[in-house]
Amino acid sequence: MANEEMNNPEQKAQNMDQEDKNQILESYNKFIDYLGDQVHKGEKVGMNEDQLAKAAKKVADYLAKNEEPRNREEQVLKELWKSAENNDEKDTIAKALVRMAQKTNN
Repeated sequence: MANEEMNNPEQKAQNMDQEDKNQILESYNKFIDYLGDQVHKGEKVGMNEDQLAKAAKKVADYLAKNEEPRNREEQVLKELWKSAENNDEKDTIAKALVRMAQKTNN
């Protein structure tokens, strides 16, 4: 992922081909693997955990507003995101997602 894509992940998600989106979101494992790949690419260009979490937060906001969950795990993630009462809680969830994604590609 190019550096400008890392700075504007919701734009990348909006521009993604629907078929590609469907393939990524069809199963939780594919979704978390994709997220792990994106986190790894961000680390390669020098992004720290806070920057990665900020990008994950933007993607989560986009997904919560624009995509329907396609499995139970994604439904739980959407409900967690919607139930977060403030940005600090969303930051915590985003950081946890980044850490989960980091572990998938080790």
